[in-house]
Amino acid sequence: MIQQNSYPMKEWHRENMQKRVVKYVVGLSDDATPYQKKQHKKYGGNIANLNKSINFDIRHGVTREEVLLFLDKVRNDADFSNVRDSLGSIERLDEIQSHFI
Repeated sequence: MIQQNSYPMKEWHRENMQKRVVKYVVGLSDDATPYQKKQHKKYGGNIANLNKSINFDIRHGVTREEVLLFLDKVRNDADFSNVRDSLGSIERLDEIQSHFI
């Protein structure tokens, strides 16, 4: 008996969500080039783009619980200490978490 996989790219969407969250939380570096600033503004510089991307990933198999667990991991895990070191990262984490609670 063959079992249908409803979400064949679930793992890819989970990794994409994680990368987008980390990229948003870290923010833009102080010494970014004008091109990097333009790309950041166009593709990932605001919470609306991030929420749209995460909601797309949720429609493709990632659960809200997985999103919240990853946000808690970024907030508390030692592996993400360099992410939390950037200025305003905790506020951006709170902003993301408030949308998904």
